[in-house]
Amino acid sequence: MNSFKKSYKTTTIISILLLLIYFWCGKKTATSNRVIIVQPFNDLSTIETEYIFKKLKLINQATILRSSLPLPTQAYYKPRNRYRADSLIKYLKVFGNSDTVVIGLTSKDISTTKGDKIDWGVMGLGYCPGNACVVSTYRLSEKNRLEQLYKVSIHELGHTQGLPHCVTKTCFMRDAEGENPLNEENDFCTSCKSFLKNKGWVLN
Repeated sequence: MNSFKKSYKTTTIISILLLLIYFWCGKKTATSNRVIIVQPFNDLSTIETEYIFKKLKLINQATILRSSLPLPTQAYYKPRNRYRADSLIKYLKVFGNSDTVVIGLTSKDISTTKGDKIDWGVMGLGYCPGNACVVSTYRLSEKNRLEQLYKVSIHELGHTQGLPHCVTKTCFMRDAEGENPLNEENDFCTSCKSFLKNKGWVLN
């Protein structure tokens, strides 16, 4: 009888330990997140850079700010006096790895190819998924530029996490469709928020 109780007790302890390991590992996987590297280019103001860094650190403590860099000449598109967003992303990827996502910040006009539009001006670009994205203040409102810069930043970072555009007009993941609807956006919708929380983002 004593042998049976001892065996039962040992089995129970092992079972509890296995459950704890299972839940701990599951939680760790669900909340795992890549380090966000904020990489400003030297045309952007320190005020804007610091603002985005502090805001992003609230959603991911593993956010770091790097010293500003000059824009790469190979990304410059002379015919329109712009910088190609896809070329900037390719450049930024070098500063990260599989455990990071790099967000480049600039005040210059940026563009990409969209459908039959060879040079389509954008506020930002991020591949879905990806490990780098870029955001520009060029097309943002002067009145609430910092707020809009943050909205575009988390939109593009959302893409890098694997989140596509959202049909909800008030969601941060809304497709701008060539306009600036940022003032109509006030939060992530329930679905997008749930997706990002599962990626480790801290959202209310």
